Formats: sequence, structure tokens, C-alpha cells
Amino acid sequence: MKTAWILLAGPVHPTAALVREAATAAFIVAADAGVAHAESLGLVVNAWVGDFDSSSTGLRARHVALPSWTYPEDKDQTDGELAVERALAWGAKQLVLVGALGGDADHHAAHLMLALALAGRGVLVRLTSGLEEVYPLLPGRRVLALQAGERVSIVPVQDLKGLDISGVVWPLVRADVPRGSTLTLRNRALGRVAINLEGGEGFVFVGHTLATAGNA
Repeated sequence: MKTAWILLAGPVHPTAALVREAATAAFIVAADAGVAHAESLGLVVNAWVGDFDSSSTGLRARHVALPSWTYPEDKDQTDGELAVERALAWGAKQLVLVGALGGDADHHAAHLMLALALAGRGVLVRLTSGLEEVYPLLPGRRVLALQAGERVSIVPVQDLKGLDISGVVWPLVRADVPRGSTLTLRNRALGRVAINLEGGEGFVFVGHTLATAGNA
């Protein structure tokens, strides 16, 4: 499956696990100042897009040789969405959005909803900061290979119907979780976690520690 990494401008912890995984990425798109993460992750950027309003003169000078696409500040999409479109045009079926969590709250929320919309189109999406990951949750089954003790939270965007969670300290069987409920926050993995959902949409948040994610 063709996998692209999108470098966004939010905070990134270049853990050993993230750096190892980065080495397997087939196509790298940086959105504006997100290009700054390329060096710490050992990545060679294939496409650099944005209006470049958040890239310093020094950052532009260091990466002047990169293939780049410049857009006006007065546009209808964020630099991150433009980067996603570039990756999809390349043929990506799986996206890793690095630096999508944290930073400005409006961008953080927009990245989450963009990921949910992409998942609805059949694109596999993961958002990561290195220490925290988010997966869109749609009806169906998802299995996560986690370390014992890692945090697992499910946040409903719509009412969740028939939610099963196993491999955690507090499992659920065919639970209905209304939007706004905090029932499914701050669970703990015992190892491999399986989630099955009959209806609704939401997000799965996974919190790593430096001990479980490694520290580059």
C-alpha cells in the first residue's frame, strides 16, 4: 500500500520508533513550516507546498533546492490540506500526518476532522506527534499493537453504537456511548487492543511514553 507522510507545523517528538518508521515512508510532503521536521526524522522531502507565511527566511534558504509549490495566502484551503491533496495525487492510500496534533487549536481540530473525512473515503490515516497518535474511528474493526500501560481513549463525534473494546483494563461489550460522554477516556492497554464499532464516528487517541516509544 502506497504510504505518504505529511509534515505539518505542530510539535513533534522524534522518538526512536517514529524515526524507524519514517525510514519506510515512500513519499514525503511538507506543508510550509512543517519542513523543519524533516531533518530530525531523517526524511528527504519530495514536495513542499504552502503560502510560506510561517517559514522563516532561514528555513526557506536551507531548503531552497526542494521541489516546491507556492500558493497565495488568500486561499480556500490550509497548507495541510494542500499537502494531503498532493499526496493523494501521487497515489497514496495511507497517510501519516506528522505534527498534526497540538499547535493552534483551530488547526488541530481541522486536522482531526480532515482525517475523519479522508477515512470515510477509504484512506487509512494516522495523526502523530511521536508521543501521541490519533486514529479516525468508523464502523468496523480496528486492531492496535500497543504496549502494556499505554493510554487509550475513544472520543465520540457521533453517538457510538455497539462498541466493543478488548485488550484494555476496562473492556466494553456492545456499549452505546453518546456524543459528549467521557466513559471511554483514559483506558489502559494490556497489549494488543481490538476495537469493534457497529455505528457512529469518533477518534481513538493513544498516548505513548518515552519508555514505550523510545527516545531518539
